[in-house]
Amino acid sequence: MKKLFALLILSGIGAQAFAHPADSARIKSLNADTAKIRTVQRSLPSPLPDPPFPTSDWDGAPLIGSDATAPNYPLTKLLGLSNSRLKIYGWIDPGADISSSKNSNAPTSYDLIPNTVMLDQVGIKFDLQPNTVQTDHVSFGFLSTTIFGTDYRYTTGKGYFSNQLLGNNNKYGFDPAEMYGLIYFPKIADGMLLKIGRYISPADIEAQWATDNYLYSHSLMFTVDPYTFTGAQATFKLGSYWQLEVGVDAGNDMAPWSKSAQINGLLMARWVSHDNNNSIYGGINALGNGDYTRQHDDLQMLVATWGHKFNKTFHMMTEAYYLWQYHALVGGTVITGPPQPFYTNVGAGAPIPGTMTAVGAVNYFQILVSKRDYISIRNGYLSDPQGGRTGYATSYSDHTIGFVHYFNDYIRIRPEIRYERAYADGITPYDNGTKKDQYTAGMDLIVRF
Repeated sequence: MKKLFALLILSGIGAQAFAHPADSARIKSLNADTAKIRTVQRSLPSPLPDPPFPTSDWDGAPLIGSDATAPNYPLTKLLGLSNSRLKIYGWIDPGADISSSKNSNAPTSYDLIPNTVMLDQVGIKFDLQPNTVQTDHVSFGFLSTTIFGTDYRYTTGKGYFSNQLLGNNNKYGFDPAEMYGLIYFPKIADGMLLKIGRYISPADIEAQWATDNYLYSHSLMFTVDPYTFTGAQATFKLGSYWQLEVGVDAGNDMAPWSKSAQINGLLMARWVSHDNNNSIYGGINALGNGDYTRQHDDLQMLVATWGHKFNKTFHMMTEAYYLWQYHALVGGTVITGPPQPFYTNVGAGAPIPGTMTAVGAVNYFQILVSKRDYISIRNGYLSDPQGGRTGYATSYSDHTIGFVHYFNDYIRIRPEIRYERAYADGITPYDNGTKKDQYTAGMDLIVRF
């Protein structure tokens, strides 16, 4: 293949030497396109179709050597930015459910209020991605994402307008969850991407934004792990199959100027197989003192995800983690605002002696039905033995089947049915501490603009 490619290039050079002037421009253009194709091949082809899946690559790691420029969504086109690297776009995501619970679906997340219609998310992004395909010059970019809706309570970071949740327990709020700059250095390793600011915790199958998640609701294990960090993270490309991430931040879900902030480190690695049918991404997502401080968690986390593609129709994603911290309280970070019918677990919980721990695992199994449809089956497990994450000392399982249909590139629906339960004797976490298990049937509508 390499010999054939070299022969084609040499043929192009020879043809250019004897070409008429009128043909020279076309030949130069062809050679430029050939060079671009060769450069793009520093990164493996995407293993999954997007759409209908929310991402075409394994896990959430930034993929150096691949064009990360966002598509031209309607707002981008309206603003005349179709030919610009800067993209401005967003989405709206209302949802509804029928639940066996009356007042609250908690600890279920992203589908909090039972038997009603709610505005889960409205998001807006300002997105300029650096060019990591080329290898000859430093490139700059940034990303800003702000959301409004009921889902703000999951991404809220102490110090970022956090009184909406921590002080008031509001039903609706907004959160500037992503605000970071990007610098790409092509000559460090096979390319290094430096991220500085507030960004999403890198280790998860599931995603904070409705547009990026397989299903409407989330697993219980995702509900209680870190959501955002503020700091610096460097991603190194090491050949075609490995990437390494090194980072330092102020702790999970808090600003560096918060009095709860503590220095934590990150060390993660990403590997994909030569056929790109397997990916493993894991390591230390957070490691520091791990000391619960001023009524806020400082979660420590070891995590790994494995993606496997069986064929064009079936693929799965599996994640497991271990969380711990010291001197924590039952229920974790304290909400001092008034109890609301949809969430009553406010106020400081009882101290947890010694080390608080939690173990989580989840598997997503996807079935591609058509170019616009897929089925997702999710089974999750969470062990919360001291109640430090959910407020109830028990283990849980959650089981969800969902169907996702795209009407077009901008509009999709995600109906699902779900069952979950707690297993410790006498523990009733659901519907504000009154039920041991919960059934829900929910659906959301995502409209991109």
